[in-house]
Amino acid sequence: MTRVQLTDAEWKFVRPYLPIGEYGPYPERLREQFAGVLLRSPTGGQWREMPAEFGAWSMVHNRFRQWRDAGVFEALLNGMLTEAARRGEVDLSLVSVDSTTVRAHHGASGVRLDPERLAAVEKAAAGHDTDLHKDRNTVERTINRMKAWRGIATRYDEIPTSYLTGFHLRASMI
Repeated sequence: MTRVQLTDAEWKFVRPYLPIGEYGPYPERLREQFAGVLLRSPTGGQWREMPAEFGAWSMVHNRFRQWRDAGVFEALLNGMLTEAARRGEVDLSLVSVDSTTVRAHHGASGVRLDPERLAAVEKAAAGHDTDLHKDRNTVERTINRMKAWRGIATRYDEIPTSYLTGFHLRASMI
């Protein structure tokens, strides 16, 4: 796997998302530290094995945690999506919700449903939308591209927020 290299244009886009403040990172070597995060994320390698050209591994790891906790990678992904939508390069009409955030069954929470409405919803859900099915290949290919990063596919990050951050970072690079 080749290293991910940030171009000057990419860095110009990324730089404003990195917080600088009384609790944020100092401005020195931010580009190298961000590149270190990009180096580690696809492989899921150990932070301690980080090449010295990116700075001390502990500093890169601390920056990653600061950026993760500040929501930098999610904001970066949202910024890239907004910019792509502005240019007409992405269709935001299809939205997916992670099943872990949605209750599977309303009856389990004590919600009473009108039987007629429930029957109508079940009948509508039984239909097959051929237009939506055409996009299935795109979704499956995107999932496979996400899993191309070994760190995501094997879930090396044990902290859920770090794992989610890996998804945000990977999605912003697709």
